[in-house]
Amino acid sequence: MSNNNIEENKIINVDIEKEMKKSYLDYSMSVIVGRALPDVRDGLKPVHRRILYTLHENGLTPDKAYRKCADTVGTVLGRYHPHGDSSVYDALVRMAQNFSLRYPMIDGHGNFGSVDGDPPAAYRYTESRMSKISLNMLTDIEKDTVDFISNYDDRLKEPVVLPSRLPNLLVNGATGIAVGMATNIPPHNLGEVIDGVCCLIDNPDASLEDILKFVKGPDFPTGGIIMGMSGIRAAYATGRGKITLRAKTDIEEMKNGKFRIVVTEIPYMVNKARLIEHIADLVKDKRLEGISDLRDESDRYGMRIVIELKKDANPQVMLNKLFSFTQLQDTIGVIMLALVDGEPKIMSLKEVLTHYLNFQESVVTRRVKFDLKKARERAHILEGLKIALNNIDEVIAILKKSESVAAGKLTLIERFNLTEIQAQAIVSMRLAQLTGLEREKIEEELKSLLDKISEYLEILSDRNKILDIIKQEINIIKNKFSDERRTQIEMVSGEVDIEELIEKEECVITLTHFGYVKRQPVDTYKIQKRGGKGVSGMTTREEDFAKTLFICSTHDYIMFFTNKGRAFRLKGYEIPASSRTSKGTNIVNLLQLEKDEKISAMIKIDEFSEQKYLVMITAKGLVKKTILSLYKNIRKIGVRAIKLDDGDNLALVKLTDGSSDLIVATRNGKALRFSESRVRPMGRNCRGVKAISVLGEDRVIGMVAIKQDINQDDNLLLTITEKGKGRKTSTSQYPCHSRGGKGVFNYKINKNDDCVAAIDIVSDDKDIIIISDKGVIIRIDASEISKLSRTATGVKVMRLGQDDKIISMAIVDKIISESDNINNNIISDDESNNI
Repeated sequence: MSNNNIEENKIINVDIEKEMKKSYLDYSMSVIVGRALPDVRDGLKPVHRRILYTLHENGLTPDKAYRKCADTVGTVLGRYHPHGDSSVYDALVRMAQNFSLRYPMIDGHGNFGSVDGDPPAAYRYTESRMSKISLNMLTDIEKDTVDFISNYDDRLKEPVVLPSRLPNLLVNGATGIAVGMATNIPPHNLGEVIDGVCCLIDNPDASLEDILKFVKGPDFPTGGIIMGMSGIRAAYATGRGKITLRAKTDIEEMKNGKFRIVVTEIPYMVNKARLIEHIADLVKDKRLEGISDLRDESDRYGMRIVIELKKDANPQVMLNKLFSFTQLQDTIGVIMLALVDGEPKIMSLKEVLTHYLNFQESVVTRRVKFDLKKARERAHILEGLKIALNNIDEVIAILKKSESVAAGKLTLIERFNLTEIQAQAIVSMRLAQLTGLEREKIEEELKSLLDKISEYLEILSDRNKILDIIKQEINIIKNKFSDERRTQIEMVSGEVDIEELIEKEECVITLTHFGYVKRQPVDTYKIQKRGGKGVSGMTTREEDFAKTLFICSTHDYIMFFTNKGRAFRLKGYEIPASSRTSKGTNIVNLLQLEKDEKISAMIKIDEFSEQKYLVMITAKGLVKKTILSLYKNIRKIGVRAIKLDDGDNLALVKLTDGSSDLIVATRNGKALRFSESRVRPMGRNCRGVKAISVLGEDRVIGMVAIKQDINQDDNLLLTITEKGKGRKTSTSQYPCHSRGGKGVFNYKINKNDDCVAAIDIVSDDKDIIIISDKGVIIRIDASEISKLSRTATGVKVMRLGQDDKIISMAIVDKIISESDNINNNIISDDESNNI
C-alpha cells in the first residue's frame, strides 16, 4: 500500500457544525462539573475538595504543626489536580482568608493577603493546616460514607464528595463563572443555617416563612447592613435576587463643631484601598464637595475609615452621596446555582437545605451500615473465641496432634462447626487470653457488640432515628462553632414582598413533548381570521413538538400532574419568562421528575378550598374525584395523586365544584356525559372508578365540566380535530347517562383518519388559541366557528402544513374591547402568510 493511501485512511470526514457543537458541549460540561460550580452536598468545587482531602491524608490537623503551602500545593497537583499550581494556591489562600469565608477552612500562617487587595506571599513562604471547623467536613470519611473514584492517572482514589457534616454551601457560600451560567451564593451564619435544617427535620412541609424564622438572611464575614428583606425573600423563594448591602457608618461630631463619618465595616468583597482611592478621586474631581480630609486608621483590632467634613457640610446628605457614588453601598446579585446529581440547578433556600439533609441521611445510613458490618465481623470472631475457651483443653489437644496449622484449622472447623475466619482467630490466640480476666473481657466485649448490633439495626429500620442523629450531631457543631451575626438587617419603609414586585398579569404557559416549558404574556399572539396559518409559537428541537397550552396568572398556583400520577405545584412567576420563538426551560429544572415521567395536565389554583374538587381521568377511562384541600401541602418532590393500573396513564385533570356534569371524549369520536355526583370523593392514593368504556386502541383525549344550573343551550362544546376542523355544539345534544357506558357519537371519524384532538366549553365572547405539534399557534375569535349539530363535520379552523396536526387548545378572554375597531386588529390571511 502506498503512503498516499495510508494517509487517506487516517482522514475521517466529519460535519464541522456537529463537531464544533460536540466539542464545545464537552468543554462546557467539563468546566461546569469539574471546575466552576460547587456541589450542593458539600458546597465545594473539586479543587477545594482535593485540598481538604490532601490535608486530611497528610495528617495536617489543627493539633499538628503547620506545613509549607508549597508542600500541600505540590501534593494536590501530583495526586489529584493536574492543573496549574496558581489555581490550587489561589483556592487555598481564599479558604484561609477570614474576610472571604465566614468560617475559614484553612488555618493559615503567614501573609495570606488583606481586605485592601494585597496579594498573599508566595507558597514557599506561607504555611497552612486544617482549621478546627474543617475537620467536620471529613468526619467518618473512612467509614464508606461517600463514594470514591480513581484520580486522573488511576493510581489513587479520591472522594466524589466530602461527608460534610457542616452545611457548607450556605455557611461559606460560593462564587463561580462557568460556561453560560454563574453562581453567587452568599455566606450565612452557621447557627441560623443549622436551626433551619432542624426546622426541616421537625417539619418537612415547612414553608419559606417558617424557615425565615431561623435563617434571617446572608451573614457576610465583613459585616455590613442589608437594606430590606425583599431581595432576601426573592433569592430564597426563587434562587435569584438582589441584595443591597451598606457599609456600617457612624456620624461623629468633632470639637471644632465639624462632623466626620467613620466607616467600621464595608460591603462584602469590596477592596478597601480602592474604595478610599475612589472617594479621593471623587473629591478631586469635585463630584463630592464638602470633604476636608480622608484617612485610613485601620489596624489589627478593626477597620476604621475616617471621612472628615467641612464646617458647612450636612453629614447626612454627604453620607447619602457616598452611598450613591461609591461602593459604601453595593448590590450583590444572588444566584443559588449548584450541582445536583451532576447537573447545574438553581434552587430555593428550602431546596438547598433539603438536598443537604437528604445527603446527611445517606451519610449517616452508610456510616451505620459500616459500623454494623464491622461489629458483626468482630462479634463473629469473638463467638469463635468463646467456643474455643469453653473447650480449651480439646482445642489444645487438637492443635498438638495436628501436623500443620492448616490441618489444625480444618479439624477445628469440622469439630466445632466454625468458619475459616473463626478458626484462624483461634489458632492465632495468645496464651494470655486463657486467663479468667481475659475470658471475662471477651464475653463483655461480645455482649457490648451484640447490643450495638441491635442498636444499629433499630436505627436502620427507623428513619426518624437517623434524623435524630443528624439533629444531635449538627447541634454539637452549632454549640461549638456558632457565633453572633455580623451583618445587620434593616427594614426599609414601603418595602414590598417578592410577589408584590412581580406584576400580576395573564400569561400563556406552553409545554413541549420533550418537557420544555415557558411563560409569555397572553397578548403575544394577535387575533387572526378563521382558517389562518398562525404564527410560530416556539423554536423546537428535532422531533420535539408543543403538546400543551395553558392560561394562568403570574400569581396563580399551577398544579402539574404527570403521566405516572404524581402532582407538583409552582407559582406562575416561578416559570421563567421567554420570548415567543424560544423553546423555554426544561421542566426537569423546575420539578423533580423521574425518568420517563412527563407532564400530562396543568391547572391553575387560586386557593385550596375544601369546597373544590380535582377530577382526574386516565387514558383508559378511569375517573377519580379528590378534595382540593388534600393538595394544600405539596413538597418539591411531589405527592401521589392517583394510583394507576399497569399500562395506564393520567390523561387530564379538571377543577370542579362537586355538582357538575362531566363530558368525557375519546380520540375515536365517542363521548359520554354523566353526573359528577356518581363519583364519590376518594383519597390521594386511590385508583378511581370506570368513567367510559374505551375500546381497542382508542383513548381519552378530553374532559369538560358543565354546571347543571344553567341553560344547556348556552353551553357550547367545541370539538377540534387533528386535521384542523372544528364545530360548536350545544351540550343539550349530549344526554346524561350512567357512568361506565360506551357513550354516544361526538364526531364521525372519516376515511382520512381525522381524529379528535381536543374538546372544551366555549362562548362567543372568547378567543381560542390552538397549537400544532410543530409549534405553530393560532388565535381566533370563537364566534367565527359555526354552531352545528353533533353529527356535523365542522368547518376549517386552521390550515396545517404537511404532516402537521393539532394537539392542544385553550380558551382565553378577548384582548380587545367591544368599542375597538375589530377589523383594524385582525391579521388577514395574506398578512399571516408573511409572518
